[in-house]
Amino acid sequence: MTQILNADLHCHSVVSDGTLTPEALAERAKANGVELWALTDHDEISGQHRAMAAAHANGLHYLCGTEISITFASATVHIVGLGFDPDNEQLRQGLHNTRGGRGQRAMDMSDGLAKVGIHGAYDGALKYVGNPELISRTHFARFLVESGVCKDTNEVFRKYLTDNKPGFVPHRWATLRDAVHWITEAGGEAVIAHPARYKFTANEEYALFSEFKAHGGRAVEVVTGSHTPPEYVKYADMAREFGLAASRGSDFHSPDESHTDLGTLPWLPGGLTPVWELLDHRIHRAPTPSAVG
Repeated sequence: MTQILNADLHCHSVVSDGTLTPEALAERAKANGVELWALTDHDEISGQHRAMAAAHANGLHYLCGTEISITFASATVHIVGLGFDPDNEQLRQGLHNTRGGRGQRAMDMSDGLAKVGIHGAYDGALKYVGNPELISRTHFARFLVESGVCKDTNEVFRKYLTDNKPGFVPHRWATLRDAVHWITEAGGEAVIAHPARYKFTANEEYALFSEFKAHGGRAVEVVTGSHTPPEYVKYADMAREFGLAASRGSDFHSPDESHTDLGTLPWLPGGLTPVWELLDHRIHRAPTPSAVG
């Protein structure tokens, strides 16, 4: 495989905080020209077999994926895992333990919102997810939009769900070491997701990249839905500096909420090793027409 490949290796379904099923995402990816796809639900891999079957039904090559929440430098950071065995028990158990604190955190978020006059937020958010283990800020944001409190989810996050706002409750996630080891022990590769989003100091960011690589991490998202063109350049340079492969993913959640659709990102900058080249042996390739005829 070459770098000139429409790979989208970061998106979310109804299994976590997206609004489309894995099957609908596969169809959308195919319609948008995606050739290699990964579903990366938050702290969850129960949708992987569905996604792989849907990818193959649409003629897409597939990499198993997830996005693991970790705590680093007192902030929440996301590590994408690609190409792992979705039946690996250590990974499954690690993700289960990571999800365990979401339910209590959600109830605490609801209490915080109630103190500023927004009542019933927990039950309202739960309508969008069904499983308290997977409830997230995004589900609260959708409820607040539905209730008319804010006009869109971006406004909700800005006013209520970020640090020092009424509905923000920090959560202690997995460690960086745990996340990277779960992924690599399951046969996959770990990727730092959307690094520009973390607003770290230069020293904190350098520490993140250094520790990530020391634990066995081998890639970083360079081109992603929340990065600007100057940030593509910055993180391409950091990938080269740290000897990391580069990944590409829209971080698509919803047709109504996401600014970047599946498969519509620019190509990776030159001079980088695409992460899918590290994972060529882990790609689940779509059957050829002769094989399914």
